[in-house]
Amino acid sequence: MYPNSIIQKFTSVFFAQPTLVLRAPGRINLIGEHTDYNDGYVLPASIDKAIYFAIAPRPDRICHLVAYDLDSEIKVSLDNFTQSDIAWSNYLMGVVDELQKAGYSFQGFNVVFGGDIPLGAGVSSSAAVETGLAFALNQIYHLGLSTMQMVKMAKAAENNFVGVNCGIMDQFASMFGKKDAVIRLDCRDLSYEYFPIELPNHAVILCNSGVKHSLGDSEYNTRRQECEEALRIFAQNFDNITSWRDISFEMLATIKNQLNHTVYRRAKYVIGEIERVIVACDALNQHDLATFGQKMYETHLGLQHDYEVSCPELDFLVEQTLTDSAVIGARMMGGGFGGCTVNIVEKAQQEVFLQRMKATYLEKYQKELVCYVVALTNGTEIIG
Repeated sequence: MYPNSIIQKFTSVFFAQPTLVLRAPGRINLIGEHTDYNDGYVLPASIDKAIYFAIAPRPDRICHLVAYDLDSEIKVSLDNFTQSDIAWSNYLMGVVDELQKAGYSFQGFNVVFGGDIPLGAGVSSSAAVETGLAFALNQIYHLGLSTMQMVKMAKAAENNFVGVNCGIMDQFASMFGKKDAVIRLDCRDLSYEYFPIELPNHAVILCNSGVKHSLGDSEYNTRRQECEEALRIFAQNFDNITSWRDISFEMLATIKNQLNHTVYRRAKYVIGEIERVIVACDALNQHDLATFGQKMYETHLGLQHDYEVSCPELDFLVEQTLTDSAVIGARMMGGGFGGCTVNIVEKAQQEVFLQRMKATYLEKYQKELVCYVVALTNGTEIIG
């Protein structure tokens, strides 16, 4: 269906062929959760679910945006740029706004976009929309932006125009992804390194709980405040503490009595998660999937008990895998309180796994479990 349907829509609306066709992928994060805003590491990869763009420049100052999947469109002028009541358009307009604020000069454009990134599954369809348009405009107008500049523009679009206080991981993974690899992104200085994760005998499967508890946003802000409080107390007790990367479990034990029980557990999780990403990457270099999977399980337990951002549905899904020898590792993925679990499963047992998980989830919650088998792919790229 994609990208042909996007191209056909473009030609039917604009009576011309697009200048450029590209794909901007969604992403998963295999380990390193809630570490992005704590100067830790994350380990994302781009996946074979993507947003596709067909685009061409215009000679005037009009941007004609068409959302294929939503059967919706809007025209805006580069000279009169304000937030729209049509929510989806703000993700695109935010990118244009950031480019204009940075002093880049270009004309209008016609664009059709759409794709197969599942909405509400926590695989970042919004970041793919942002990175895809930044990439497209950079190409058709020869703006000369580096990949990292485009990532930062896309993130700024979501922060400033859309008004979502996201970190940089989603846009980074959508741009920098590489086939059969994960990226260890250092959120302190944005340096990164690729680690091979070839899975000839295993599949990556997302199990979407289908729930999103309303606690999410307020609890997310609370976690950030708790981490900032803990960091402040560490800095009062030890010299040269500038981030969580300077802190060890030994230091935590030393000041345990100065932290309330909740803040202590948040600190324990952050220190452990930063360490887990390092160990997991070493395991990948050794082609040791068993250790990698064990670290995924440890992350889930930390998110469940110490960081307290899981929920009964996610815990249930992970618990179902503990006695399944075909599952290497599993954990909740994303901010928490709903969304997906990510599972590494033997391909030979993939169908059995899917059927069993769907049946047990339906029995427990009277709800259909939607699952996605994903492969790790290149980041944003031209396909036509």
